[in-house]
Amino acid sequence: MPYRPHGPMVVFLFCLLGLIAMARPASAEVTRIEFTSKQPFGTFRAGDYVIWQGKIHGDLAPQEAIPGIDKAARNERGRVDYSAKIVLVMPAAPRAGNGALLVDVPNRGLANAEMLYNSPRDIPFLSGTLEQGTGFLQDHGFTVAEVYWELGQGADLPSFADGDGKTHYVEGVGFAIVRDAADFLAHAATDSAGSPNPLNGAINRVLASGRSQDGRFLKSFLLNGFNMVGNRRAFDGMHVFVSAAGLLPILQMGLGPNSSGADAPTFANPDFPGVNDGPLTIGEITAKVEARREVPPKMLLVTSTTDYYSLRASLGRTGASGTADQPLPANVRMYDIAGGSHVIVPKAPTCTLPPGRIDWAPLSRALLLHLDSWVGRNAEPPASELMPLEPASGEPPALRAPTRLSAAVIQVPKRDQDGNALGGVRLPDLAVPTGTNGGQNQPQTFTCMLVGSFSPFAATKAERERSGDARPSIEERYHGRDNYVNRIRIAAQDLVARGFMLPEDAAVIIQEAASSNLFAPAPANAEPR
Repeated sequence: MPYRPHGPMVVFLFCLLGLIAMARPASAEVTRIEFTSKQPFGTFRAGDYVIWQGKIHGDLAPQEAIPGIDKAARNERGRVDYSAKIVLVMPAAPRAGNGALLVDVPNRGLANAEMLYNSPRDIPFLSGTLEQGTGFLQDHGFTVAEVYWELGQGADLPSFADGDGKTHYVEGVGFAIVRDAADFLAHAATDSAGSPNPLNGAINRVLASGRSQDGRFLKSFLLNGFNMVGNRRAFDGMHVFVSAAGLLPILQMGLGPNSSGADAPTFANPDFPGVNDGPLTIGEITAKVEARREVPPKMLLVTSTTDYYSLRASLGRTGASGTADQPLPANVRMYDIAGGSHVIVPKAPTCTLPPGRIDWAPLSRALLLHLDSWVGRNAEPPASELMPLEPASGEPPALRAPTRLSAAVIQVPKRDQDGNALGGVRLPDLAVPTGTNGGQNQPQTFTCMLVGSFSPFAATKAERERSGDARPSIEERYHGRDNYVNRIRIAAQDLVARGFMLPEDAAVIIQEAASSNLFAPAPANAEPR
């Protein structure tokens, strides 16, 4: 009898070959990765770290679902080129890390990871820093990649000229850059030219972090299908900060020189388009992901008090109508920072009031470890902690809903008699307050509407009565330094017990409280003994 191949085996082989082909689709490819700077970064609990800076080059098929890519110039292979800046902060021996790659999405060309997770308490980091700070990320063995994506901010995007000679930039390629870089670093051995991936074999899970504009980037990235590379996800988990109810409108052909995603609605331009023109809640986004038969990543979303006043954060809970929260999907947890500002700055000279000062980096650190454990070991993070809301009354002023969302109700956090927000994650500075945190600042410029405000309590009863301040003074609230420090200690220990703070951060906060200048210094011996 003639030989006939076994049917089931043939089917199996064809399926296997199909999966292999899908794992690296022909539509995207990293053609070259080059590093022009390689420097030591420091020594941490996980060992020595290095920082490498360079560029990642890739090309895309003109059939990608990105507006305008079919009009862009093509290379000799008929594909569309891009390149972008990349920074890696990684163990000198990459396999000495914890196996997690954290891809941070820069904000207007400024790196966020060190600011979000390594910021010290006394002088909070600003976006753009690559300083070591507390070394939290490195102590815990994370590898960090800063992947630049934005027009005019470290990414060279494809373009084309229209009939009038105007140059149009294919801004949606920014999503593909982040997708392809994450997938390459996690799974590839070499680039197309044969240069080695420095992380080859060292990564077994991939997380993404994005703040504000870049939290909106991550939600839009997920909504529009960029989290899939063949049959696998680019990101297993996403840590999304202060993105409110917004998306990022870069799936368009901008004229430059700046990104179409650089601006957002403000009090002066509340109907700025694109940001609140799609799904508002993470539940709506997740439903669209699941409708494509994709498995959504695990997600932790963090919202500040300021976001409710200035960025319509309540619509991220209710959607486009009503005041009731929509249910959160099983893959999502959401946390409000009571009294927190959208951004922490040391001073805001153009604003009327001092800027907000709640340091929420300790919460960021604790939540990143929860996200990593959720992805890596399926260990569930703490339950969502949200602030109770009420319709905005106009004082303090809140950014109104877009005109097109006629049924939307803007809500803001309920507040106590001191003006501090109720509910949410209550960091020690808010649980044991020395003033009112997270109020609106003035004037309502883009900067002042995001920095929030801090209004200190009077030191004494006499002082507050002279100024007409109804809020109890420091001396009326706390019976000396020990009482204040003990209350700070109780608040910090409660957060540690519930998983919202690490013991080492609690120790720093208690130490600071113990040396606070709010109280007279303890008496010292006149002479040594």
